[in-house]
Amino acid sequence: MSDARSRLALGIAAGALAFYALFYAGDYALHVLTRAGIYAIAAIGYQLIFGRLGALSLAQGCFFGLGAYAAGLGAVEFGLGFPLTLAVGILLPSLLAALIAIPVLRLASHYFALATLGIAQLALLVATNWTEVTGGANGLYGVPPAEIGTASFGHGLPLTILVWACVGLALLVSHRMTAGRRGLAVETLREAPLAASALGIDGAAIRFRFFVASAAFGGLAGALQAHAVGVVSPDVLQFHVLVLILAMTVIGGRASPLGAVLGALLLIHLPEWFRGFADYYLVIYGAALLAAAIFLPRGLAGLFGKRTTPVIERGEAAIPRSPVPLGLSVETVSKRFGGVIALDGISLTLTPGEILGLIGPNGSGKTTLVNLISGIEKPDDGRIWLGGADNTGRSPEYIARSGLCRSFQHPQIAPDLTVLESVEAVAPERESAPERLSEVGLSGRANGHAGTLPPAALKHLEIARALAAGASILALDEPAAGMNEVERAELSALLKRLADAGHGILLIDHAMDFLLPLADRVICLSAGQVVAEGMPRDVARDPAAISAYFGESPL
Repeated sequence: MSDARSRLALGIAAGALAFYALFYAGDYALHVLTRAGIYAIAAIGYQLIFGRLGALSLAQGCFFGLGAYAAGLGAVEFGLGFPLTLAVGILLPSLLAALIAIPVLRLASHYFALATLGIAQLALLVATNWTEVTGGANGLYGVPPAEIGTASFGHGLPLTILVWACVGLALLVSHRMTAGRRGLAVETLREAPLAASALGIDGAAIRFRFFVASAAFGGLAGALQAHAVGVVSPDVLQFHVLVLILAMTVIGGRASPLGAVLGALLLIHLPEWFRGFADYYLVIYGAALLAAAIFLPRGLAGLFGKRTTPVIERGEAAIPRSPVPLGLSVETVSKRFGGVIALDGISLTLTPGEILGLIGPNGSGKTTLVNLISGIEKPDDGRIWLGGADNTGRSPEYIARSGLCRSFQHPQIAPDLTVLESVEAVAPERESAPERLSEVGLSGRANGHAGTLPPAALKHLEIARALAAGASILALDEPAAGMNEVERAELSALLKRLADAGHGILLIDHAMDFLLPLADRVICLSAGQVVAEGMPRDVARDPAAISAYFGESPL
């Protein structure tokens, strides 16, 4: 579905909802609609951390409950007005999220889930047992209705309008956080985290920002809940709150703010629609959820389709000069994994415009060396210099932004992004992305999804992304793997053009008929050490290099 049709459908749906609330819904229907709006805000926030980043946080219900308690205590104990209680309800969970983000966001997926679950359970225990502050199991009573100046939003249509105005604000903020290149970078981070960091995307900053924002949305929803109901009890911190928000996000569409709203409307109204079935309504309710999960894998938002990006197809473009020609110097670098010495005192240099081949048998340390150069691993000894600056131990994001990007043996992509969007995700200026695709011969595939590309085209896409990220040096790990002779010839021509334009290229490949004619110099590794170095024809005849590959020297 096109953008115009999506906007039209959204406008019609919003108009129908407003018409229903203004002219048809009774008091109870407005109460249900208000509750749906409150949970929609929490789901929009949860979508940022779970839907966008794929991190299974089990603390969104906790943030919801903390927002409710903060607003309730602010109003009941300190006499704060509604705008201030709303601010406190947002601030407390945001501060908690910021405090725990640095340690928990470093954890692997299942450990992250367990850590956030532990935090949620701790909050529930505090709320239940800190009786003198929270009221314990009885909770807080007498939370006043929302008032702004002389306007009261205690119940009925005014409260519904207030809540859905907050939904609109939440949608706007979420859109600003995920629109355009930011959203493409986030999807790349979720689907290909190593590639994202190697292309300069600051994953740690994005995760922190989205985790705190999800807590803020949860706190806003909880604060509205406190004023809408007038009571805050430990029930708002129970696990079922998180489960409901999670279900709304999945069924609505985990990557769409609109989906979060649709999921909230559906899941809050379903029990009401099926309540007439008495003892069977829970079965029907569960069957409806299962059907939505099976037949709508992209959620309800998938019914609105996915935006496509038009592009003007171009022929192969001339490659511009390297942005800032850089040299690379590796000085006696070593790396150990436990008792295994992966690299032992390796040194090399790479000058602008040079293609340096790196060969050696499996396990010789080639990929480990590229991991060290690109920042994915940290060296135990030695120094790594890029353009005269000491980059030893720097993060992959820093190294990529400094001008060195790498590819991977198995290309890492976000399959649902188009080819053009994959490049736009890392390009400082989105307008340059079509040029980068043209340089590597992928203009004709710009509108196709990256996940549909054949292996050879994926390798070209990796190079296009590196160029878009501003790379002066490219470290390419097995770029010709799986290619036929024609594809290798095309890749070889591309790499020669890049070198002629001033790019330094560190090239790893097992295909000697591809690498040797292309490289200016070759280094051969074996057991983590340099055993041969020099011109390609000399290294190919070197007894130590031959022994490294075949286990014996020629007679």
